[in-house]
Amino acid sequence: MKLSTLTLSAVAAFAAFGTNPVLAEYPERPVTVIVPWGAGGGTDTIIRIFAIGFEEALGQPINVVNRTGGSGVVGHSAITHSRADGYTLGACTSEITYFDTIGLAPITPESFDLVSRLAEIPAGVTVSADSPYNSVQEVVDAAKKGGLSASGSGLGGPWHMAIAGMMKSAGGDVNTVQFIPSQGGAPALQDLVADGISIFSGSPIEARALASAGEVKMLAIMADERSPAFPDLPTLKESDVDWSMSNWFSLCAPAGLPEDIKVKIETAAKKAHGSTAVQEALAQRGITPVFDGSENFTTFAKGFASEAKSLLTDLGLAK
Repeated sequence: MKLSTLTLSAVAAFAAFGTNPVLAEYPERPVTVIVPWGAGGGTDTIIRIFAIGFEEALGQPINVVNRTGGSGVVGHSAITHSRADGYTLGACTSEITYFDTIGLAPITPESFDLVSRLAEIPAGVTVSADSPYNSVQEVVDAAKKGGLSASGSGLGGPWHMAIAGMMKSAGGDVNTVQFIPSQGGAPALQDLVADGISIFSGSPIEARALASAGEVKMLAIMADERSPAFPDLPTLKESDVDWSMSNWFSLCAPAGLPEDIKVKIETAAKKAHGSTAVQEALAQRGITPVFDGSENFTTFAKGFASEAKSLLTDLGLAK
């Protein structure tokens, strides 16, 4: 009986001190970042640039995986359904604020733990080289008379909201300019050069090569201030149109991320984002770096979602 008691005591002591494994400190293995858009696109480019610094800051390899399809729904859904342990992160884009509004998927900013925005790309106003318009005001005046069209993204996308918001702010109707959906900037710019549309409302970054070749004219950028990449390109506000619109790109995670891991990710992300290599690589491509952190980004995303819902409702695209 004495032996049995001693044995039980030993087992109890071992259970208390010897069998609980020491938890490994995050991160102990490579981290995956899911990009909901194709390789070589804007989101993919930004994340791969950021990953260079993020890998060093975390001390683990970063695997960038592209999960495309469904206008971004496939990849964003994959992020939300991943384990919230810090080893699968995502590149959430502005679509998370209006997927649910347009009835595409029940995905909202609350579906994620938002770490920070990483970059933004403002919309713009670009016309063909032979267009009679040489200023935003001329475009606005002509649009109010009817007959102009624009493109740059799918219906309800950021570049659709860009031109609709511009016209609304200029005193017109959101549907004053007919928006023709496209598969992206490249085909929309081809239509612009061929005079198939009147305005390209996508980013000046996408139009830069054609502008340098003399095939298009960039008239304005829809940013709050001039871009260092386009110092001679005026903002809409300089033309008395109080409107700005940017597509944005962020680092996010599945909802429910443990707070200590979230803090480590945000700290490493901030360090990576602020590195000279990342800042210079983004600037060289005309991409505006942004780092607002979890709290500010969450507030921003909710505000963006509200504004997008209002605009998409006006456009008749809300479910």
